[in-house]
Amino acid sequence: MTNPRGRKIASATAGACVLSLAVAVPAAAESTAQDNGKASVSVFHGVPGLTVDVYANGNELLPDFEPGTLTDPQPLDAGTYDIKIFPDGEGPDGDPAIRKSVDVPAGANATLAAHLDAQGNPTLTAFVNDTSEVPAGQSRLTVRHVAAAPAVDVRAGGEPIVRDLTNPNEKSLEVPAGTVNADVVLAGTGTVAIGPADLDLTEGTSTVVYAWGSAEDENLALKTQTISGMDSAPNGVDAGGSGAMAADNESATIWLAWGTAGAVAVAGLLAARRLRARSD
Repeated sequence: MTNPRGRKIASATAGACVLSLAVAVPAAAESTAQDNGKASVSVFHGVPGLTVDVYANGNELLPDFEPGTLTDPQPLDAGTYDIKIFPDGEGPDGDPAIRKSVDVPAGANATLAAHLDAQGNPTLTAFVNDTSEVPAGQSRLTVRHVAAAPAVDVRAGGEPIVRDLTNPNEKSLEVPAGTVNADVVLAGTGTVAIGPADLDLTEGTSTVVYAWGSAEDENLALKTQTISGMDSAPNGVDAGGSGAMAADNESATIWLAWGTAGAVAVAGLLAARRLRARSD
């Protein structure tokens, strides 16, 4: 049975979360969004330990949404969505653990990450995806630190390319296209925290790498997101993207209007579950 105190904490946590994607976006992303009047949004569930069911406007949109899942980017109509979140299998009857009405603005190209902060508390960060042109022969690599872990260095072929990256920050750089062997080490040391893993950095694309999980719980992992269509050729196509992972992606057809509120709700619900576990 669900703990009423946990539900109260979850609702209070979610109510305190206000998310807006009305941020400065790269010119290419802004142009694409303006062309169709929609936002382009992906969601990354980067908090270990809880599977949820997501409802929007009364419809189940994301059943069994699991940690480590990154949705494909979806065009969303601007508007207001009534989001209800239930622990897996507990909906749709009764009162949801979290209910929130959220406005989704047009003109954004972003990834929303529900993740742990450096102290291990669930939080939400909205990252703007850089879809500007990449020079010929080059690829863009972005590393995002969304793990409950100290500062890290990211190495390619054993050499640091990103130094002293802290949660919830990111670092982008342009590198020659090709396959590189990368790992994540504790900042200033050779102590490997994640990896190694091969990254396929294709020309004219942006590869986003998320370092997520918890060092204390020993479940740190990497997640990659690929955004394509940024070739320097004048006939390059509009930027798109995909979520890459060890397991198969969740079907995009059930994603629909999940948008901003889903990640907010995941973070709020996880905060409740973690607090409840500590109090038991």
